Amino acid sequence: MFDSVYSVNVTSGQFLQMALAALLSGVVFSWLMSFRIRSSRRYFVVISLMPFIVGMVLTFINGSIGAGLAFGGAFALTRFRSAQGTSEEIAGVLIAMASGVPFGMGYVGYGVAVLLGLALLFILLATVPLFEHKGFSEEKLLKVTIPETLDYARVFDDIFAHYLKKAEPVGVKTTGMGAMFLLSFKIQMKNASEEKALIDELRTRNGNLEIAILPYIERDRTL
Repeated sequence: MFDSVYSVNVTSGQFLQMALAALLSGVVFSWLMSFRIRSSRRYFVVISLMPFIVGMVLTFINGSIGAGLAFGGAFALTRFRSAQGTSEEIAGVLIAMASGVPFGMGYVGYGVAVLLGLALLFILLATVPLFEHKGFSEEKLLKVTIPETLDYARVFDDIFAHYLKKAEPVGVKTTGMGAMFLLSFKIQMKNASEEKALIDELRTRNGNLEIAILPYIERDRTL
């Protein structure tokens, strides 16, 4: 089962066996990942095909240095225009690509085991609250818009001292054609039930401009 299905010269039957295994396990992998990843239908179609695509390329390269260099050069010329994916989406792509290596070498059993085994491991780790820390889960991102006439350095210090355990500035930028500032803070509430009271206090200070409290994610530091 875990021996290579390829002989020295790959036959059409051997290639078809690899293709069917890669495509079927790719579809099952995408279906399993769809329980944990919220993404578009096109994303799951792509990662369903990826094990076969990588396996096919490696099969036809088949140890040829010239073919490998040609493929690498052609791939380097390809330019991608896509939105940055989430960490879960990137993990799905990497797993699908990695499983294509054993498929391309004819090790169908290893390819299926790697693909489906990592999918189940991903789901297990995503389900178990192993990496959730209470202190991190309490952190939120506060975004406050203020008029340019306010000195944003310490304008909310008294309000923050009353309602927050921590208020760490993470960014500031101009908005509204330079007429306003958008301030961002990483915060922890002393009492989660006082969130509305905090917003009301901030509204009286910033002239009732926009305020948002969001889950804190590290990439939000860029505003």
